[in-house]
Amino acid sequence: MSGRLIVIEGVDGAGTTTLAARLTERCRARRMAVFQTNEPSSGPVGALVRQALSHRFVVHTELGSAAPGWKTMALLFAADRLDHLESEIMPALRDGVTVISDRYDLSSLAYQSAVAGLDDPAGAASSVAWIRTLNAHARRPDLTLVLDVPAEVASRRRRERARAAELYEDEALQVRLVEAYARAEQLVVGDHVVHLDATRSIDEVLAAAEAALDACPQFGRSEPAGA
Repeated sequence: MSGRLIVIEGVDGAGTTTLAARLTERCRARRMAVFQTNEPSSGPVGALVRQALSHRFVVHTELGSAAPGWKTMALLFAADRLDHLESEIMPALRDGVTVISDRYDLSSLAYQSAVAGLDDPAGAASSVAWIRTLNAHARRPDLTLVLDVPAEVASRRRRERARAAELYEDEALQVRLVEAYARAEQLVVGDHVVHLDATRSIDEVLAAAEAALDACPQFGRSEPAGA
């Protein structure tokens, strides 16, 4: 029996990385074979994406050096995703392992369309269609958990990290991203999407995530270890 793919999504500061780690622990406690991963991946294309996000990879244009544009980033993210699927996700799923990924193609649809909309609001819709085409061969998640959090709360959490701001950590852009994730179902039409209130404590968010798994027909209820 093939494994299941769980994706955790949200704006920077929503807590996707923390929830991915905690949910992985809980799944293991319930005797589920589970593999935790993330995007950008640890692969060769993912390394390039991370360099772009941390401002260490720039492109040279007639106007000087700058971060790669949204189209270039969309292509890089899609290439990393397909490599991620072929090298890690699909082999695990074929072995019956549940995969929990911190971000997937919903991030590309939300982030790149939001960036495109900053310069051309009318172009945001066409960018979504193109990004969907780039990711047409990406295996669909069995469950997508979207962590909803107000922009000001996410901004405060990012400031508390005490690290340099990454490529997309612009306040105006993050407000657009909160709006994009609020309509996640319109970006990944047909996917099983569950929204979680990420302003609550991590224990409460984790409990809500577990409840979403139990309510998902693809997963069902697993007994905890020692039961």
